[in-house]
This record gives sequence, C-alpha cells and structure tokens, in this order.
Amino acid sequence: MRRILIVKVSSLGDVVHNMPLVYDLKARWPDCAIDWVVEEGYVDLVRLVPGVDRIIPFALRRWRKQLTRGSAWRELVAFRRALKAQTYDAVIDTQGLLKTAVVAGWARRAPGAEVIGLANATEGSGYEPASRWFYTRSITVPLRTHAVQRSRLLGAAVTGRVPDSMPAFFGPAAQHLHVDDPLWQDLPERFAVGFHATAGARKRWPVAHWHALGQRLQSEGLTLLLPWGSEAERAEAEAIAAGVPEARVLPRFSLLQAFGLIQRATLIVGVDTGLVHIAAALKRPTVEIYTATGRWKTEGYWAPCIANVGDQGVVPDVETVHAAAQRVMAEMTGMAAMVEPMEMPEGRA
Repeated sequence: MRRILIVKVSSLGDVVHNMPLVYDLKARWPDCAIDWVVEEGYVDLVRLVPGVDRIIPFALRRWRKQLTRGSAWRELVAFRRALKAQTYDAVIDTQGLLKTAVVAGWARRAPGAEVIGLANATEGSGYEPASRWFYTRSITVPLRTHAVQRSRLLGAAVTGRVPDSMPAFFGPAAQHLHVDDPLWQDLPERFAVGFHATAGARKRWPVAHWHALGQRLQSEGLTLLLPWGSEAERAEAEAIAAGVPEARVLPRFSLLQAFGLIQRATLIVGVDTGLVHIAAALKRPTVEIYTATGRWKTEGYWAPCIANVGDQGVVPDVETVHAAAQRVMAEMTGMAAMVEPMEMPEGRA
C-alpha cells in the first residue's frame, strides 16, 4: 500500500474516535501515505495525528448554504480535483453516509483498489444503506460496536489484521498545545472543568446535580470552571455557577485552545460530547456522563483515569459521579508517580 484515503468528515467525537485507524494502517505499512477527508472545521484537529500526510477539507455544510454563489461551486470543483490529485491503493469510508460514500467514489484509484465501507448500521447510528452502492466491499460489524472499534474493523479489512492493541489518538504536539495561552494565565491552581453543554437536550445532566457536585468539589479544593459555545449554553453555565461557590464561567475559546485547558485541569467532568471525548483521548482524569445515549458506543476504555457513568435512560446521581471523580484523580496521581524519574544514588549521573 503506497497511499490510502480515509473519509470521516464529522462530528467532533466521531473524528476523534476515528484516529486509531491511522495508527493501525501505519503499523501494517509504515511507509504508506495516508490522506484524510474531514469537515473543514476539524482540519487543525486532524493535524495533531501523526501519520496523516494530507488533509482534504470538506465544506458541504457551508456549500449548501451558498449554492447560489459561484464561489461554492468553484470550491466543490477544487475539492474533486484534490481527490484525483493522488492515486489511492485503498479508500476507507468509516462514516457510512451517502455523502461520504459519494466522496469515496470520487477518489482516483489504482487498478484493483477497493473502496471499503460499512455493510450495516450499528445500533442508533446514522448509517444510510444507499452508501453501499459506492463501495466495492462492504464490511458487516456487530450491532453493538464501539465507535473506535468500528473504524478499526474497516481498517482490518484492508490490512488483514484485526488490531489487539489499545487505541492511540493524538501525537506529542497535543500535550503542550495552548497550555501557556494567555487566555489561561489566571486559572486556579486546582480546578475541574464541567463540560455541561451538548446539542441534544436529553444528554444534559440536571443543573441541580451540577450544583451539588460543584459544591463538593469546591469543599475539596477544586474550583469548577464552566465553558460554553452559544448564548444558550452561556446562560446554562451562569445558572450552574450561581449555585457553586467560586465557580467561574469561562470566556469563549477555540477548539484548539481547549487542549490547553484540558491538559491543565485536575479533573474533567462532562456529558457525552466531543470535548469530553478529546479529554478521554488525551488520557486526562475524565468522568464521562451518559444519560440518553448508550455508553457502549463511545465510552473511554483505554486508560484507568477514565470513568464512564450512567447509560441510555439512566441518569447517574451526584454520589456516583463524585465517586468516579475521586477514582480517576487517584488513578492519575498513581500514573504520574510511575513516570517520575527515580532518584539516582549519590555520585551517579
């Protein structure tokens, strides 16, 4: 394999959970080049994955809003040209939507090169059966397959190897990204980030629960910091902060600035949303709260400092979340102690 194209355009959490596929392909063919088609808003995110040779921005959301403008059509033509600028030995569409299957079909392929995609939906996914028309081979996966494993199984159809290693996500650059950003210069010494916001109202955790958790964390020396991304989310953050002593509503920040906040946090607690999945992928002390979606779909399982509580239709109580928070912080402390350099005997370098 000289060059492989991955098609996974969105959403934030899905893009993160697709990253281990890159490592699997590189483990099989270290010298292969890997290109990735992704929604334009996540280009900088994919740049943090070692092994991605070229990122091809996809802007269908914006193009749809600008169909009457010639610039949108010119961008679409340039996008198709980019797909044909290289010849691919394999194309893998891990999203399973008609739009992504069409993109996979547009790619220029070497003779005999396959287009690999999903043959079926997993439980609750947005899979579109018509996508199979554009694949040369469709792979059946179990109905309850974790988002990470689903992508890795499609990769296994290309490599011939079912991966048994723990998934890897971001490269070393992500560890220090925006840690020293001026936006974070006045952060408390010890703090918890509460990612309370989500597009789906059913995925939220009750404000009263955030109050009780924040109060307990504050009594233990952790200041609760509350991000937001829209005016509605800001109002919710302010409502939570009103019930927690010394809690702060943060200023608005970019996706990449979030890395600095997450890396400096003592604890991350949040609902099933992309920023929480980034925290888990970075192996920070993270509690993922599930209320309306199946935990099996996206729960972090690759580090002991990640805890998953609740489930579809099961809203975890404050005691459960607090106990999980104590556990992941203790695990993180233990992990940090293991990597600290050992003291050398006197007289030895």
